[in-house]
Amino acid sequence: MESLEEPSFTSGYGCWDHYYESDTLLHSLQVLAALLVSPVTQDIICDVGMPVMHRNVRYNCRVIFLNRRILLIRPKMALANEANYRELRWFTPWSRSRHTEEYFLPRMLQDLTQQETVPFGDAVLATQDTCIGSEICEELWTPHSPHVDMGLDGVEIITNASGSHHVLRKAHARVDLVTMATTKNGGIYLLANQKGCDGDRLYYDGCALIAMNGGIFAQGAQFSLDDVEVLTATLDLEDVRSYRAEISSRNLAASRVSPYPRVKVDFALSGHEDLLQPVSEPLEWRYHRPEEEISLGPACWLWDFLRRSHQAGFLLPLSGGVDSAATACLVYSMCYQVCEAVKGGNQEVLADVQALLNQNSYIPQDPRELCGRLLTTCYMASENSSQETCSRARELAQQIGSHHISLNMDPAVTAILGIFRLVTGKSPLFAVHGGSSRENLALQNVQARIRMVLAYLFAQLSLWSRGAPGGLLVLGSANVDESLLGYLTKYDCSSADINPIGGISKTDLRAFVQFCMERFQLPALQGILCAPATAELEPLANGQVSQTDEEDMGMTYAELSVFGRLRKIAKMGPYSMFCKLLNMWRDTCTPRQVADKVKRFFSRYSMNRHKMTTLTPAYHAENYSPDDNRFDLRPFLYNTRWPWQFRCIEDQVLQLEKRAQKDLDGLD
Repeated sequence: MESLEEPSFTSGYGCWDHYYESDTLLHSLQVLAALLVSPVTQDIICDVGMPVMHRNVRYNCRVIFLNRRILLIRPKMALANEANYRELRWFTPWSRSRHTEEYFLPRMLQDLTQQETVPFGDAVLATQDTCIGSEICEELWTPHSPHVDMGLDGVEIITNASGSHHVLRKAHARVDLVTMATTKNGGIYLLANQKGCDGDRLYYDGCALIAMNGGIFAQGAQFSLDDVEVLTATLDLEDVRSYRAEISSRNLAASRVSPYPRVKVDFALSGHEDLLQPVSEPLEWRYHRPEEEISLGPACWLWDFLRRSHQAGFLLPLSGGVDSAATACLVYSMCYQVCEAVKGGNQEVLADVQALLNQNSYIPQDPRELCGRLLTTCYMASENSSQETCSRARELAQQIGSHHISLNMDPAVTAILGIFRLVTGKSPLFAVHGGSSRENLALQNVQARIRMVLAYLFAQLSLWSRGAPGGLLVLGSANVDESLLGYLTKYDCSSADINPIGGISKTDLRAFVQFCMERFQLPALQGILCAPATAELEPLANGQVSQTDEEDMGMTYAELSVFGRLRKIAKMGPYSMFCKLLNMWRDTCTPRQVADKVKRFFSRYSMNRHKMTTLTPAYHAENYSPDDNRFDLRPFLYNTRWPWQFRCIEDQVLQLEKRAQKDLDGLD
């Protein structure tokens, strides 16, 4: 179908409250005007997304045009208003099914199109050879999608220009929805999804496709540094008609459907010469494994942030643990993709690299060499750091090629504690030296926060000290499970400019690190994977790590992932989560143990909920991501004791224990 095209959005999809501004509406019209007169849009039916004000109501619309004439403005009928999306905040859904009105074009468009009014509403296009309908993003996901009734009314081609963000494993659902739509009702479906970062935490991952009668005939890239991608397939409309003709249940429903208003278009998508043109063959969709998705999605997001910020690279506090190692691998993966894009002839990526490095003749060819220019890693040792973590960080930095710094921050810690001692006359001690829990926590936190101060100092002046221009973006490396529980120090080195792993679970990160070890030949990652996760903020025991993350948290990372999904996705409070886990963990835990785990999670979750307000902006990869309190809109000032819910759990545990004891007594 070389005569049908779906450009993206004139204003970008993630404008959020910019949609309130009249400037956004004005500039969208100006971009539309430029598209109308552009030579590249001639003799093509184009479908463009933009906000449109109709009778003083703001709608999210598709504007469909051909040869400098607007054929139809189709407003969105089902708005996304959950999780990351707030479309009802800015737009009103069009509620008049199969109804159109006259829309009076602004003067800037009237002069170009020679039209005073155009149809506005829920209609379809009738060309000389077929019928085309437009579905918009969220409408594909609704229980009764418009494509159902459109297909029954004889619409043979459905277009959908979408703004669907990436979440791990989401591509399966997206592809299944499209293939199922064309399996049940026949027809051709064109899905064009936005690709790239739109200036926020979300990354739109492409996955454009062309489907017909339940099969996939063209697959676009899911992740790419290319700003533009063109997807084509040559299909036979007679295949749609013959497919539909033999489905009697579909035809019976079609005979009763209410018709759509049809906008007549004096244009054909096919021609007589097409009889000799070979048609496209179906193909099998290739899905990325989750660890591949991690290696591509967050890396592309990092590249978009870097080129938009006009900074000269990244600074990463590299601890020798899995999380910071995974973050370093993402930067290396980004460098790998940049080199591959340049080798493939992408001039935009080459120009961006040269601008970032201020070297107009530079051509990136080796990811390791490019990583040395764009990534500075810094190991910040204290008296509580082990030689093993220092060595692991240094070896990984050598293998990915980053500019590596090792420093000892003990003088800074001593100076800060000296000020406290001078003012109060008191010297706090670690617990192993006889200190209280308050002293122990404060001594850990002061180390963590000094690391944040040092990270920003080196980010601003590291390149200056080397005689190079520019500054660096500071990368955070707190995973989604730690963020959910609040297992981090507020304003420590988890506070950064951006965090590419903040929406990824520890389990998925470990799989990703294993993937990188094999994909990029980084043997240093083996030792990192085998080492216990530790913050290294408490004194060593005979030179060995005495503190582990899971022991500190009182739960495993695997358990945390379960808690996160049940809390956010399943919307469970303490009692319902306890009931759910009784069955899930019945083979490994007693009811009392399940209750203790649930109460421990919610106590820590509520105690640290305030930290969500300051979390570093993170790549959104999981639907249970806490991200910050703008994504999870539950309050951050909790009653940390959960009195009513915990009492309900305790009552249930006592009943279960009594029942179990009665069963034992009966056996005796």
